[in-house]
Amino acid sequence: MKIDSLRFNDDGLIPAVVQDARSKEVLTLAYMNKESLHKTIETKETWFYSRSREELWHKGATSGNTQTVTDVRYDCDADSLVVLVEPHGPACHTGSYSCFTSSLIKEDVGQANDPFSIIRDLEKTIAMRKRERPEGAYTTYLFNEGIDKILKKIGEEASEIIIAAKNRDREEMRWESADFLFHWLVLLEEQGMTVDDVLETLRERHQ
Repeated sequence: MKIDSLRFNDDGLIPAVVQDARSKEVLTLAYMNKESLHKTIETKETWFYSRSREELWHKGATSGNTQTVTDVRYDCDADSLVVLVEPHGPACHTGSYSCFTSSLIKEDVGQANDPFSIIRDLEKTIAMRKRERPEGAYTTYLFNEGIDKILKKIGEEASEIIIAAKNRDREEMRWESADFLFHWLVLLEEQGMTVDDVLETLRERHQ
């Protein structure tokens, strides 16, 4: 189907549900006109139409939280879209992974629908530390010391995990595993890599 065959409303807009291509979590609901849809398909990043500002907007243009588009699907009536994306940061202007974090039935769910949100948050913070190097921050210290110090910490934390496991100490395993993951994220940032790069390799192996 061509874009001209879609059923836009009287204002020339069509609702677009943005969904994480991996977790299938719904991230946000926005609107597109023909121009923003064309830009989305051409650039492989999400573009929308702001009804309040009456202009196009590129998701992440100011925040850096862009969304890489993997597919754009339309429903059986051709009057709504699902845009599958790989998010690079929070979807919501509040800093949340998804705009849909509150419930009318359950207690406020917050980030509970994305148990791995802490990984995303840490990645973002570590990248900021590397870029800004705030004085007194432990991550700044690691980056200033360089790769040898980071690798040494990786080795130390891995050893601590082995000892905790050997001792059947679940609490120590939790603490040392968290320490290891943190330093692993620092190492990935130092190497110019992301968790998504590693996950992609796991997906390839799984398939």
